[in-house]
Amino acid sequence: MLERYFIRPDTVDRIRSSWIGQAVEQYVTWLAERRYSCRSVVRRVPILVRFGEFGRDRGATKWEELPNHVEPFVERWLSEHARGRKSKDQRKKIGQCVRNPIRQMLLLAVPGYVGLGRPHKPENPFEDSAPRFFEYLRDEKGLRERSILHYKHYLRQFAAHLQRIGLRDVRHLSPVVLSGFAVEYAQRVKWSGLRNACGSLRVFLRYLHRERVLSKDLSNALEHAQTYRLSGIPRSITWDQVRLVLEGVDRRTPTGKRDYAILLLLVTYGLRAREVAALTLDDIDWRNDRLRVPERKAAHSTAYPLSEVVGEAIVEYLKNGRPKTQDRCLFFRAVAPCVPICDAAISARASHYIRKAGIEIPRAGSHTLRHTCVQRLVDADFPLKAIGDYIGHRSPASTQIYSKVAIEALRQVALGDGEEAL
Repeated sequence: MLERYFIRPDTVDRIRSSWIGQAVEQYVTWLAERRYSCRSVVRRVPILVRFGEFGRDRGATKWEELPNHVEPFVERWLSEHARGRKSKDQRKKIGQCVRNPIRQMLLLAVPGYVGLGRPHKPENPFEDSAPRFFEYLRDEKGLRERSILHYKHYLRQFAAHLQRIGLRDVRHLSPVVLSGFAVEYAQRVKWSGLRNACGSLRVFLRYLHRERVLSKDLSNALEHAQTYRLSGIPRSITWDQVRLVLEGVDRRTPTGKRDYAILLLLVTYGLRAREVAALTLDDIDWRNDRLRVPERKAAHSTAYPLSEVVGEAIVEYLKNGRPKTQDRCLFFRAVAPCVPICDAAISARASHYIRKAGIEIPRAGSHTLRHTCVQRLVDADFPLKAIGDYIGHRSPASTQIYSKVAIEALRQVALGDGEEAL
C-alpha cells in the first residue's frame, strides 16, 4: 500500500524499517479505505515515523508504551515548527494536525487505546434515580430518537444546574429549585429554548412521581414559558435571492455539483435537511420521473414528480461528483472519510451559500429554503391544506403561520369592508 503513495523505493524501505513500520502501513491502508487524499496520506506518514523515533529515544520498546509520548512529541513539534506563530489558535491548530494522525494510528495498533478525544457526556445524567426514563419515552410515549436527543440535552442542563447548587439527590427537589433552574436557564437561551426545556422537565417530573421517586408530582410547579404559536413569521427569501444563491455555487467541482442538487431539492420540494440526507438511489424512479421521500417527520412518505432541473442536477452529480461506493445513499461527504452526508452538514451548506450571496436573514439554513418554497406556493394562491400536504405537515395548524405572508389575500382584506372575511 505504501508504494501507492511513495514513488521512491528507498522512501518505502525507510518507512518499513521503522520499528513502528507495520503500524504505519496498517494506518495507511485504513486511510486508503476511507478515501483520504494522497496529499493527506503523504503529509501524515512522516509525522508518524518521527513520532516512532521520538518514542524510541525516550525508551519506548512496545507499541503499548507509545501513548505516554504523544503529548511530549506534540510539544517538541510545536517548539521546532511553530516558533514564529505566536497566535494561540494557530499553535492549537498545528498541534491538532500532529496529534490526530498519531491517535488514529494508535487506535488501530494498540488494543484498548481510547485516546483523549472529546469528553463524553453521560447518556442519562439521572441513571441512579431514573434508569429507564428513555425507554419510557421510546416504548410508552412512542418518541423518535431525534426527540429523545432533545430530552437528553435538557436533562444534562438540569443535572449541571443541580450540581452547581450542590443538590445530589432528586428526591430533594422542590418548586424553589425548579424555579431557580428556569430563571438561570432563561438567561442563556432564547424563549423557545426555555419553553422546550420546561416541557421536557415536566415529563421527567411526572415520570419520577409515577416511579415513586418523588412523593409529590412537581410538574405543575414548573410553569410553561408563555409563547404564541403565530407570533413569528417564516424566514423566507425572495425568488431573485434564490437565483443569487444558486449562482454562487461553483458547479465545476464535485462539491459544487452535490451542493447544487441539494439546494434545488430544498427549494423545489420544501424538504427538510434530514429528509434530503436520508435519500437513496432507490428513492428516484427514473423511468417514471418520480421522487420518493420516505420516513418524513409525520411518519409517512411522499412521492413527487421529478423536476427536469432537479433530475439533471442529480444526474450530473452521480456522473461526475459522487464517489464510487457500494452504499446506496445519494449524497456523500466531499472529503474523507467517505460517508453519507448528515442533515447538519446540509443545513450548514445552505447557510454558507445564503451568506455568500450577501443575504442577511436570521438563522439562515436549510429551513430558509423550505420556507421560500412555501412562500412561492402561497403567492401562487394554493390552498393552505394543499401546501401542508406538499411539504409534509402532519397538522393543518402547522401551515397556518403562512397565512400571515399571503400578501395578496391580506391586501384584499385591508382594502375591503371586512364582510367577506367574516
